[in-house]
This record gives sequence, structure tokens and C-alpha cells, in this order.
Amino acid sequence: MADTAPPSGPAGTPRSGRPRYGARPTMKDVASRAGVGLKTVSRVVNGEPGVTPDTERRVQDAITALGFRRNDSARILRKGRTASIGLILEDLADPFYAPLNRAVEEVARDHGALLINGSSAEDADREQELALAFCARRVDGLIVIPAGHDHRYLEPEIAAGVATVFVDRPAGLIDADAVLTDNFGGAREGVAHLVAHGHRRIGFIGDQPHIHTAAERLRGYRAAMETAGLPVDGSWVSPGSTAPGRVRAEAERMLTGPDPVTALFTGNNRVTVTAVRVIAELGRPVALVGFDDFELADLLSPAVTVVAQDPARLGRTAARLLFRRLEGVEGAPRRVELPTRLVPRGSGELPPPSA
Repeated sequence: MADTAPPSGPAGTPRSGRPRYGARPTMKDVASRAGVGLKTVSRVVNGEPGVTPDTERRVQDAITALGFRRNDSARILRKGRTASIGLILEDLADPFYAPLNRAVEEVARDHGALLINGSSAEDADREQELALAFCARRVDGLIVIPAGHDHRYLEPEIAAGVATVFVDRPAGLIDADAVLTDNFGGAREGVAHLVAHGHRRIGFIGDQPHIHTAAERLRGYRAAMETAGLPVDGSWVSPGSTAPGRVRAEAERMLTGPDPVTALFTGNNRVTVTAVRVIAELGRPVALVGFDDFELADLLSPAVTVVAQDPARLGRTAARLLFRRLEGVEGAPRRVELPTRLVPRGSGELPPPSA
């Protein structure tokens, strides 16, 4: 025998008391419970005058009892603004992005806006899917850490008024605001630091070369070596996946054999962590400078020297630029480049074995 649903009360709540999910109470339900007209409920909900204190109390009691929440859809359509922004990151689980996300959220809150975010997983199609989904939900603006290299799909959205700022990496094939880190200068400084401590054979292990940040850090490595008049053997350079297995194999290859490198410059925190493990297993000191700080880097022995960027400042700067655009600030797209900071802790100051 087929089940039959019990009769429902206000807002689709069965008389058994169990809620029917998805059926939200309406102003009509509030009016019925409070014994007033719809216009009176509307006035109370929207803070308009013309309602006696006793009537307002009855309406508020009904709102509380029913769990009513105002539907802002019509008001949003009238204003043309949703008081929400979208943030697309590479990976919400990556420790680098947590302070960036938090900084954007704090700026959004200061402007009375809601933040919606998602991870692209370094997939260009997923990035586009998320960006257009956010636009379909009528966000006022987007902050994007790009995974792809062609952002022309956003041109209609930007033309329609969706403020857009790219962070960490620039947009591809369109002119747009961008907030970046000086990846080239930071990497050059980190490698020059190793050179200053006597190293001549310095290995580089980095991320995929098509990623803007990875390419700029590799360029900085090469520039520092060239400035020091040092040759770069092809076997010392290894861009590619940051998967621990690949990084481990490359670090072991560079650090062993008849003529190993004496120092490593690692292109991001994921690579650095794997390199630290390999060096610990070798049982001998190896100089190391990593791009990006990471948790507990200062507690290792030796503590890890890093080129630190400021992800919170990246997020805060990008969000403030976005809201300035939303407030009507016009002008050509801006490119803001934030400095890095070399943090000497011990591993980058180790001399080569022969020193």
C-alpha cells in the first residue's frame, strides 16, 4: 500500500511536526499566524512606519515562531546589486590560500557583502564553470586565481558590470586588474642568497612551467645564476608536477651521484616540504631556500630559509581594488605587484661541503 503524506500546516510543515525541507514559510504564513494583512507584515519586515507597537510585536512573534526569513530576490532585482562576490581559488585546502581567502572575506564583510568561493583544482574548464555559475547567481564582482590562459569568456560579464580582479596570476588574453607577487625578484634574491654563501651548483625544483608564478620563479633563478656568472646545467633544473613522488625522485637525483648540487632552491611550499624530507633522509646538511613560507618551517633543524610572500595582503589588496571598482572608480586596468621578503633561518646559510 502506498504511503500518503500527512496534511500540512503553514509553510508546508506536516501536522506530525516534521518539517518538509525546501518549503520555507512565506509572508502569507506570517500574516495568517499574526492575524494581520500582508501589507502590515511587509512594513514590519522592511522596517517601514505605520504599524502599532502591539501589532509589530505580534508579527515579530510570528516571524520567530515560523523561522521566516525575508526573500531578498525582488529587492536585489530592483537595486541591481546582490551584495555578494565570488572568489575562485586553486585549492581551498592549500595552506597558502587560507589567509588569502580570510582577507577577502574580511574586506567583503566590511562592505556588507557575502563571499562565495570555490576551488578550480588548477583546471581551466572548472575555473570557467565556477566563474560563470557565480555570474549566473548575479554576484557583483569576481576575484579569480586563474587556472586557464584564456579569459575572453569573461568579457561579456565584465561588459555587463561584473567587476573582476585577478590575483596571484594575471588574466589571459584580456586586460583586467591584477594583484601579483614579485615572483621573479623574490626567486632571484633567494638564489643570490645561496650564491653569497658560497654555492655554485644550485638546483631548482619547481611547479608546472605553464603556470605564471612558476615560470617567473624559474626566470628569477636563471637571472641570479647569470648575474653571478655561473653556468646552469640542464640536469639542475626540474619544473613539473609538485606531486611528492616526482619531487622526491628529482631531489634524490640532484643530491646524489658523483657531482651533486650543493644547494636547492624550491619553487613553492609543497616542493619544499618534500625536499626537507629527502634531505633529512640523506643524513647530511644541504643548503635549502624555499619560495613560500610554511607551518613549522622555523622549528625544523636547521630552520628553513624562505622567500616569503604575503597571501593575506594579496587577498586584501585584491578585494579593496574590487570594491573600489564597484564604488565607481574608473580608469585603465591596474597591475599591482607586491614585494617578497627573504627570511634567513639557517638552511639557506649552510656553506657548501668544500667550504
